[in-house]
Amino acid sequence: MKKITTFLVGCLLAAVPVHSNATGLSLKELCAGEYAAKRIYGVNPLNDGESYSRLSDDHKQIITYSFKDGQQKDVLFDVATARDVKLEKIDGYILSPDEKKMLIQTETKPIYRHSFTAVYYLYDIANRTLTPLSDNGPQQSPKFSPDGNLVGFVRDNNLFLVKLLFNNSESQITKDGKFNEVINGIPDWVNEEEFSTSSSFDFNADNTMIAWIRYDESKVSTFSFPWYKGSHPSKEQYAEYPGRYEYKYPMAGTTNSTVSVQTFDIKARVIRTMKLPLEADSYIPRIRFTSDPAKLAVFTLNRHQDCLEVYMANPRSTECKKILRDNVDKYVSENVFKNLVFYPNRFVLTSERDGYNHLYLYDLNGSLIKKAVGGQLIVKSFYGYDTADGSFYFSANPADDPMHTAVYRSDSKGKIEKLSAEEGDNSAIFSKNMKYYMNVYSNIRTPYVTTLCNRNGKTLKVLEDNQALVAKLNSQNLGTREFFQFTTGEGIQLNGYMVKPADFNPGKKYPVVMFQYSGPGSQQVLDSWGTGSMGGTLYEQYLAQQGFICVCVDGRGTGGRGAEFEKCTYLNLGYLEAKDQVETALYLGTLPYVDASRIGIWGWSYGGFNTLMSMSEGRPVFAAGVAVAPPTCWRYYDTVYTERFMRTPKENAAGYARGPISQADKLHGKLLICHGTADDNVHFRNSMEYAEALVQAGKPFMMLPYNNRNHNITGGNTRNHLYTSITNFFIENMK
Repeated sequence: MKKITTFLVGCLLAAVPVHSNATGLSLKELCAGEYAAKRIYGVNPLNDGESYSRLSDDHKQIITYSFKDGQQKDVLFDVATARDVKLEKIDGYILSPDEKKMLIQTETKPIYRHSFTAVYYLYDIANRTLTPLSDNGPQQSPKFSPDGNLVGFVRDNNLFLVKLLFNNSESQITKDGKFNEVINGIPDWVNEEEFSTSSSFDFNADNTMIAWIRYDESKVSTFSFPWYKGSHPSKEQYAEYPGRYEYKYPMAGTTNSTVSVQTFDIKARVIRTMKLPLEADSYIPRIRFTSDPAKLAVFTLNRHQDCLEVYMANPRSTECKKILRDNVDKYVSENVFKNLVFYPNRFVLTSERDGYNHLYLYDLNGSLIKKAVGGQLIVKSFYGYDTADGSFYFSANPADDPMHTAVYRSDSKGKIEKLSAEEGDNSAIFSKNMKYYMNVYSNIRTPYVTTLCNRNGKTLKVLEDNQALVAKLNSQNLGTREFFQFTTGEGIQLNGYMVKPADFNPGKKYPVVMFQYSGPGSQQVLDSWGTGSMGGTLYEQYLAQQGFICVCVDGRGTGGRGAEFEKCTYLNLGYLEAKDQVETALYLGTLPYVDASRIGIWGWSYGGFNTLMSMSEGRPVFAAGVAVAPPTCWRYYDTVYTERFMRTPKENAAGYARGPISQADKLHGKLLICHGTADDNVHFRNSMEYAEALVQAGKPFMMLPYNNRNHNITGGNTRNHLYTSITNFFIENMK
């Protein structure tokens, strides 16, 4: 293939069809999801502890099922019988706390990763009446009050309140919200992306107050990217001239939004600002009202993100009392906020303070009641605390076995019992009374098996075993999947998996394609059906059918092995991660069936970054590589994520100086870069600046821009085109 140092139009790269086996996997079908395993999505446990609800697969009904046997019990909503408003289908729903009403979600329009606007309707389950929540435009993040008689929501950066007992009367709480200046009740871009939330408001327990986080982003710098007409979807407004999208995006070391917590007295209609003793650049990842209506829990992080503090704020007096301070070495994991749960007069918090992620139970004064999980179990997800018998339910992996996740119970005496029976990857959804749970199990060879179990782990009913997919895949003559370990030249033991062609011949020399992500706390080497770049190692199987061996290794910095292993990359992202991928290639080159001169590497996002770092590490082991949507300089990425691991550029100049752009002259091997031009997360700028560095260094490369695509690079035929291009690149440069 011709070497170029500028853009290669996508159709040129994909013009050569991928060599395919008539009975083998089809890349187009893989990208279209035709080999996707079935999952039971949207499970919502109900108050009775015996049942759950979910949206039907055709999005026309909301149905309740038994946790004991999976049988259908009732239909809470049906588009065919709903009165007053005609709907063809719905996108989602939110039940009121008393389960007598619900919000029906329609006309959903995504914004960023978690956020969206939608048109909501109030539905009275008994009367089957459907009425608009508001006639004044779409809403964001609606929430019922505890008694179900109030609904708060955000529109155009302002907070609104609807009183259901007063003929759904709507009032506006805040007036200062303005795009790219002030946001009330929903997070700004960086808080949404890096703290995984789309809502920043809550009602108190007696329905008299509402509290929210206010984000003043007026001093945050603006980033913009172009919009073109494009297609799938087509933006007709830009058919003649391109447009652009502008939003506030704080890059490492720059100014963040100023955050504060405000409350609204619903009866007196008074807004107050809480007297939080925060430094100007601190974060407020979460606020939650407790079971005490006079106590609002406010969770704060310093800018270095190594100190989590919890304050109890009085929503009326505005006084704030610090009840808890958790200092963690290097940084507090985002996992803390995903697993935060409140109970009457207590709450559960995870922490890595002792080197492993464990569960801690506190009262509302911040006093530690007990450490619920300790030892060398690493908690991944917290499922619930049974206030009746004092048991905690969670998923975890042993520190010496990061590839396997199980569901566990820790009883009131601290005795830990594994509930899930199968070895692989297990996750759960528990009933409200913790009497039953839905278990989702898989391993690298077994698609997801969904079962209903009792609290002791006994299987009550198999809901989905994906046998149709198993039969379909068995007809494809798939290659072998196997796990392995090896020790690097620095004495570090690493875990990996390997996919070999079905007709593997140990006397033959094979080219190898390595896939990795490598980001802090991530895991790719898991005994799970989710393993691989498409899940099920299916893309790896497709490459194996083209004659490649596929390998993935989790290097230093990845998760499941404790804080010391995960945080060893602190202040120096990409250095140890790249060394470990190079060490992997060197190890593979010693295997009798691997051609050491034909080893490639690729990855997406952080995996794209580490692809470039690995190809520029100094040891020329990679013949080719593909970097999809790669960060190429950490100065270009956002404050929260980057500074969590690197601190600021001023504090860590040497760490920021090392990266793909500064090492462009060391690049070895053929390179393809793929990136969406409308990526709001890892900006297209990263690839453009890196491309310029390669041009000036005289390094040939190929580049594929994807018009109007975000970080996921999807829409129409886009995903198929991307994977076809990646495949052809490896075939043409390594076969």
